[in-house]
Amino acid sequence: MGKVIGIDLGTTNSCVAVLEGGQPTVIANSEGGRTTPSIVGFGKHNERLVGQLGKRQALTNAENTIYSIKRFIGRRWEDTEQERTRVPYECVSGKDNTVNVQIRDQVYTPQEISAMVLQKLKEEAESYLGVSVDQAVITVPAYFTDAQRQATKDAGTIAGLEVLRIINEPTAAALSYGLDKQDQDQKILVFDLGGGTFDVSILQLGDGIFEVMATAGNNHLGGDDFDNCLVLWIVEVFREREGIDLSSDKMALQRMREAAEKAKIELSSRTTTSINLPFLTADESGPKHLEVELSRSQFEELVDLLIDNTIQPVTQALRDANLQPDDVDRIILVGGSTRIPAVQQAISNYFSGRSPDRSVNPDEAVALGAAIQAGVLGGEVKDLLLLDVTPLSLGLETLGGVFTKTIERNTTIPTSRAQMFSTAVDGQTSVEIHVLQGERALVKDNKSLGKFLLTGIPAAKRGVPQIEVAFDIDANGILKVSAIDLGTGREQSIQITNTGGLSEAEIERMRQEAELYGDEDEQRRQIVDLKNQCATLFENCKETLKQNPQLLTAELKERIRTEAAALKKAVANPDVTYDEMKERVDAFQEMLYDLGAAIYEKTEPESGVAHPPEESVPVVDLEEDKAVSEDKSSEDDVIAAESAFGLEEVSEEEDAQAGEPAFGLEEVSEEEDAQAGEPAFGLEEISDEVASQAGEILDPDPGNPFITNSTS
Repeated sequence: MGKVIGIDLGTTNSCVAVLEGGQPTVIANSEGGRTTPSIVGFGKHNERLVGQLGKRQALTNAENTIYSIKRFIGRRWEDTEQERTRVPYECVSGKDNTVNVQIRDQVYTPQEISAMVLQKLKEEAESYLGVSVDQAVITVPAYFTDAQRQATKDAGTIAGLEVLRIINEPTAAALSYGLDKQDQDQKILVFDLGGGTFDVSILQLGDGIFEVMATAGNNHLGGDDFDNCLVLWIVEVFREREGIDLSSDKMALQRMREAAEKAKIELSSRTTTSINLPFLTADESGPKHLEVELSRSQFEELVDLLIDNTIQPVTQALRDANLQPDDVDRIILVGGSTRIPAVQQAISNYFSGRSPDRSVNPDEAVALGAAIQAGVLGGEVKDLLLLDVTPLSLGLETLGGVFTKTIERNTTIPTSRAQMFSTAVDGQTSVEIHVLQGERALVKDNKSLGKFLLTGIPAAKRGVPQIEVAFDIDANGILKVSAIDLGTGREQSIQITNTGGLSEAEIERMRQEAELYGDEDEQRRQIVDLKNQCATLFENCKETLKQNPQLLTAELKERIRTEAAALKKAVANPDVTYDEMKERVDAFQEMLYDLGAAIYEKTEPESGVAHPPEESVPVVDLEEDKAVSEDKSSEDDVIAAESAFGLEEVSEEEDAQAGEPAFGLEEVSEEEDAQAGEPAFGLEEISDEVASQAGEILDPDPGNPFITNSTS
């Protein structure tokens, strides 16, 4: 068996990890991020832009950029009315009353969109490992229904992955936490507040066994909902100030969503933040801007109800596990939304002032746990057993619209249970088996999973025929129900896939379509590789001029200006072809070769020492492009040469911190990266002050989109 990867397929971000040397390791994506946005954009030629590429163009292409698709996977149309109003892309009703997405004249299922994200993660893993990857463990929220689990598994198949196991996210996080603590007998509560879902699980850990005692949650509560509270507040503030309602303006809403997410993240480390949205809209009087201050206390008031809603599942899980808060040994926080101080405080208050364990990265813990489970299935991890549970009770509809439970919630899986039923009226020759999931007494208050018909029952008095209905849940939490008439041996069964489920033929068709994009994706990756080379080329040129400032003649200065401008234009062009990009890179490399030749020409053959300049050579001053005499100190020459190239000198310490990112711009933290508007080529938005310092040679056009003003 080859390498099996672990994937956290999240609502807002996804993460992939693999087991190496017995320890799980997160695989960074090609942009350097350890998580990948669960976003798929479609360009003007319907090219697919997955992850960071999709996120960067979301603001200007909102209607063709799909995010939060996890909120729709495996769900019925009528159950998603509220979610559909919150996204700018068009949702349409699909087969079996599911939710599909329409992009121009093409309709996609949530499984197909999720598969595009999974395919991206698969490719990143293959690039990292250097081998083909075709098996994975994928995580889902603990409260995902059977149909949602099956739909997620289908997405993996479409992406070219054999999904060995579907496991619950909080369970995976507990694996990540407890891998090196298996000899300790302890009870762990995992509080998992992600982008779109919320789960609480309680596990018993000891002797290498991870046993889930209880789970509870809410599939419709997550960081997106916190963002939405802020968006509604921004809409109301703007309406009060300007008398304009932006609740139906998709472009404005997308900008407000990005601003809301940024504000939410900033308020996790600051007490106030500023929301600045220039040119948000316009009327007959001209453009309208919005700038408003938001304090942490205001934000906490806006989301107070959401935070309260996270506590009830904690109580439910403790009750189901027959535990008191003091019985819990460790509280683990998972999901980016657990960074919100008010959320942390609410948990601490509930557990009598105890602080949660912070030893796991909330963004990576689930993927790391999935990688551990992948290691178990792949034979790399021994003496570890995971016992998960079904989150909700399962049963049938019986006479009078009553929900009769067959498998109680929090039953360890895999499991099988059978119950005996009979006919309701005399002479009944068929029965409809209606399978449901939930905790309420009546059918109408629970979730329908599917129906099937058992026919050919011999006519008899009511109550005489004996019909055995068996429920079988596998380790993925996927349910199969069968019914057999014991009198005739006639049997009928159903695997619950009707809600969002795809036939094998449909899955195969979608998988083949995904493969068709392989060549196109490879071409796009080659273009990205060329663009990434530009950072090295620019750095090499800077260092050459830094070491040899006397080379900067007026002719060379103009050549650098021309080639750099052409190269930056190609980098900033989203529609640039491989040949066009290669031509510009080759031209810049040719210029570097000529620079190298010039160095050798000015070197003494017998001593190898460069000739001093015979006359004063003009270089470019960063501020005013004035001539600067070469009779200045060598230090001034170096600074002038760097200024000519348009890149500031940084200290060795700063250079080490920067990780040598593209074009000398500083790398930012993951939190800041999530806040940035993700402009083209992965460069962060920078202030007007910083933008004004960019060297004139590399930035001849202040309006170049390659560097984006943070207020634009």
